[in-house]
Amino acid sequence: MKKPVFTGACVAIITPFKTTGEINYDEFKKIIDHQISHGTDAITIMGTTGESSAIPDKEHREAIAFGCEYINGRVPVIAGAGSNDTAYAVDMTKHAASCGADAVLSVTPYYNKTTQRGLVQHFNAIADASDCPVILYNVPSRTGMGITADTYAALSKHPNINGVKEASGNFSLIAEAMALCGGELNFWSGNDEQVVPLMAMGGLGVISVLSNVCPQETHDLTALCFAGKYQEAMAMQLKYLELINALFCEVNPIPVKKAMELLGWQVGALRLPLYEMGAANADRLKKAMDAVNCAI
Repeated sequence: MKKPVFTGACVAIITPFKTTGEINYDEFKKIIDHQISHGTDAITIMGTTGESSAIPDKEHREAIAFGCEYINGRVPVIAGAGSNDTAYAVDMTKHAASCGADAVLSVTPYYNKTTQRGLVQHFNAIADASDCPVILYNVPSRTGMGITADTYAALSKHPNINGVKEASGNFSLIAEAMALCGGELNFWSGNDEQVVPLMAMGGLGVISVLSNVCPQETHDLTALCFAGKYQEAMAMQLKYLELINALFCEVNPIPVKKAMELLGWQVGALRLPLYEMGAANADRLKKAMDAVNCAI
């Protein structure tokens, strides 16, 4: 059985920007410290929620290096290093490993996509690039393709492929993959609204957007599951359901950055093509936050 990179709640952390557009590292430090002091079990830097696809290579590398250095072993760091260009993903994985990342998050190729046979070759090449554990990311709603159970089984044989952030929402697929892989592939939810059911199936937690605004609560939700208190966990899951839905009523990370702004964080503007949240949805988000007393 492969030792998981983390268990519990990993925040897919936002990237704050200055008014001039550069990454605001001073605010980033404060957000990271707040996350760690409120129970977050791991931090993903430069994932989708961190606007990685709008961040140039130099900044992307600097942000990974910053995260690894500043977090300094307090919790595991997972570096977003995926790409639809295998060679680039390999190079970014090597960079993350050299910075001391505890794992990399590697999404399925998007736009050009590939076949399932191509996926095996793509992810094995990334996993061969270093000793840094690889967490696959299956999110077909964004990439236009998904990982099948048989492909999970093939990839689980690689010693450096540690697990998967599963955001397909397909529990039949997840069950079949878990059955085929045994303990050779760890599963984390990539959907905040599905943490409890996935953990009831044997999942080890969540890589979460919600954790940005509710770090302690997201950690506590996973802790209830680990304690076998699924009735309490489900009640908590449902309590935060409207907030979770509001955080995805526009394309992530538009709502979560608005939520962070409402909490008083200096997150700055989104990078185009992401754009400011509409007024009606912003009002929905604020009401959902108020309903669960969301505050720093």
